Amino acid sequence: MKVTFPHMGHLWICLKAMLEYLGVDTVVPPPSTRRTLDLGSKHAPEFACMPLKLNLGNFMEASEMGADTILMAGGCGPCRFGYYAQVEYEILKDLGYNYRLVVMEPPEKRISELLSRIRQITGNRSWLEVIRGIKFGYRKARAVDELEMSAMRLRPREIIPGQTDAALSAALDEIAGAGRPEDLPEAVERAEEIMRGVAWENRPAIRVGLVGEIYTLLEPFANLDIERKLGRLGVEADRSIYLSEWVNDHLFMGLVRGIRSSRLYKKSAAPYLRHFVGGHGQETLGGAVYYKNLGYDGVIQVLPFTCMPEIVAQSILPGFSRETGTPVMTLIVDEQSGDAGLVTRLEAFVDLLAEKRRGKERLA
Repeated sequence: MKVTFPHMGHLWICLKAMLEYLGVDTVVPPPSTRRTLDLGSKHAPEFACMPLKLNLGNFMEASEMGADTILMAGGCGPCRFGYYAQVEYEILKDLGYNYRLVVMEPPEKRISELLSRIRQITGNRSWLEVIRGIKFGYRKARAVDELEMSAMRLRPREIIPGQTDAALSAALDEIAGAGRPEDLPEAVERAEEIMRGVAWENRPAIRVGLVGEIYTLLEPFANLDIERKLGRLGVEADRSIYLSEWVNDHLFMGLVRGIRSSRLYKKSAAPYLRHFVGGHGQETLGGAVYYKNLGYDGVIQVLPFTCMPEIVAQSILPGFSRETGTPVMTLIVDEQSGDAGLVTRLEAFVDLLAEKRRGKERLA
């Protein structure tokens, strides 16, 4: 058995660690590229969202590397993602790919449900080993998130252009290279030392909160590297969802304390959206309120074309913006999206935020 999974940001680092610790032969697909998207778009339903198309392309490229088993997250509710694993599997089967599918559905009542699903691919590994493997993967996810947060603070303040991105790449290599749980603390220390080596100056920066659908928030190819583009424009960005937070909320049932939870966003969203609409629609509204309360200059919603929960949130955000005075920009991505148009829109939005801040300072 050779297990593969779709790319979603740096998800591969923690999944590879967990699976290989448990003795599972793992195939990491090549990073998502235009070829990946073209492969998926060619065979996916036209109006399926970009995540399905990229996932499909990931699986097709992984098959070329010998993968024969797909590990895929599941879901429930109005968001179509809940059945994407089965749709992708059927498309691949029709195309002649001989894959086995293992779907990781969120636990309904007990964490043991998650452990049972993982044991479908780990065979006779003991429960204790499975728990240790999950813990190892999660610790890597948390370390990766901390490094990404650090990079987003540094980019608008770096003295040498591009040094932050180079340091982040080297730091992530350290985390990915830790093969055993006991190796991880030293790898984290080395990674943090690399990030501390970035030359920066303490200057003010426009602050923007990124909200929206989790895949397009986490996957740089899907969001056209928006975090780096904002950093180059002198913007400190923050993402409303990080991988370790999502795992804790949806797979660990909130067992890990001390990190942000979607419960916070759902509570914040109440004045605008009081019920679940699927996906991260409710959290998008709550995230916008969260960043407004923290004094951020603006909010950018990122979503894939045709995403139903985010369309609901998109329709409510203009009212939130008028009521609170918080500028909001919506970025919809699909296979037709390109860099030039995004850069132009970001430049205009950042100019608006800068002028708004200058106006506030003149009145102060």
